[in-house]
Amino acid sequence: MTSFVKHLDKLTNAQTVEDLWDLHVKQMKSYGFDRIMYGFTRYRTSSSLGDPQDWVLLSTQSPEYMKVFFDEGLYYHAPMLKWALANNGACSWRWMMDMNRIDNLTPSEKRVMEFNKEMDVTAGYTVSFRSISERTKGAIALTAKAGLSQDAVEQTWAKHGDEIIVMNNVMHLKLLTLPYSGERHLTKRQREVLQWVGDGKTTQDIAILLGLTAATVEKHLRLAREALDVETTAQAVLKAAFYNQMFIVDVEA
Repeated sequence: MTSFVKHLDKLTNAQTVEDLWDLHVKQMKSYGFDRIMYGFTRYRTSSSLGDPQDWVLLSTQSPEYMKVFFDEGLYYHAPMLKWALANNGACSWRWMMDMNRIDNLTPSEKRVMEFNKEMDVTAGYTVSFRSISERTKGAIALTAKAGLSQDAVEQTWAKHGDEIIVMNNVMHLKLLTLPYSGERHLTKRQREVLQWVGDGKTTQDIAILLGLTAATVEKHLRLAREALDVETTAQAVLKAAFYNQMFIVDVEA
């Protein structure tokens, strides 16, 4: 079994997002990409990527970088993010550096470029994952180690680009199968009542099944809606299902 196949085997058998991300981070670092940032949304529209609290966002960038890039909204004007939203596959950051492209940058895009230069985020590749729905989109930014030139990155990509793309695709697809809560946390009881709703049970049915009063069941459903930031129980079931929080199999230590 080759090292490439061994790594894919580890990725596909990861049981938590944390384990999967740790494996991927270490592997990308071996190719010279020590600062990586992955994002995925299920709530994309023509003018928005949805509520940031609903994104799956994983990063090894510094807190200082993330604070400015996201809290100040720079991500919305990032040239490579705009490319990722309109394309699939991998794109060299040389595209962003092209002189014709530079001349056509908006002031907001230039601000992103300047900030990235200040933070030594200047060389790398972006991989945009193919979506099966117009509401979903995922991408990952692979930033090269500080001091590495784009020419050096291109040399690495020429040798290993195909396998890097496959590794990122497998990581992305595997992540979509794992439970992820982000900032939307459900208690065990909230998840339990949502599962019964998903099975078509009424409030009274659930009360009998769990040995609770109907009022208590309603309380747990209300708290679940609040935790998931939705208005209806049907939306709560859908969002919990989106993030694989329904019918979770406990992973043994």
